[in-house]
Amino acid sequence: MVVKVELDTIDLKILRELQKDGRMTNVELSERVGISAPPCLRRVRKLEENGIIKGYRAMLQASLLGYDLVAFCMVGLKQQSDSKLKAFAADMETRTLVRQAWMVSGETDFLLQCVAENLTVFQDFVIEDLTAVDNVDTVRTMLTIRQVKDAPVVQT
Repeated sequence: MVVKVELDTIDLKILRELQKDGRMTNVELSERVGISAPPCLRRVRKLEENGIIKGYRAMLQASLLGYDLVAFCMVGLKQQSDSKLKAFAADMETRTLVRQAWMVSGETDFLLQCVAENLTVFQDFVIEDLTAVDNVDTVRTMLTIRQVKDAPVVQT
């Protein structure tokens, strides 16, 4: 069961600032949100302990590292029992081209965001790996043209 945590305006400011720049020092964060450093650090630690802040990571420019293709796969399964859905989700955890995977409702069962070096690598993944997964019925792909928005996940 998920319990919603009560956040005040300072907590929301902290979250907003950390989404913009998770590397800033506690002193800089405290200045941005208008409180002194010790209570700011306590608030951040409480947000981490409550699971509101899941972690920190560097956002990489994939194309500069040779990953020029971003695509989405809509995957339909033959059977949607709980065990079959969990098995497919666990399999996607092992696939390095799959960067995000969502179980969705509607005409498809999963939406996968894939990042690959090029079209050939992505095609090989779809044809040789994804369609070969037990219980996969259909795979529809969408190649991206350009990312037009990249906002923080949560608006605070």
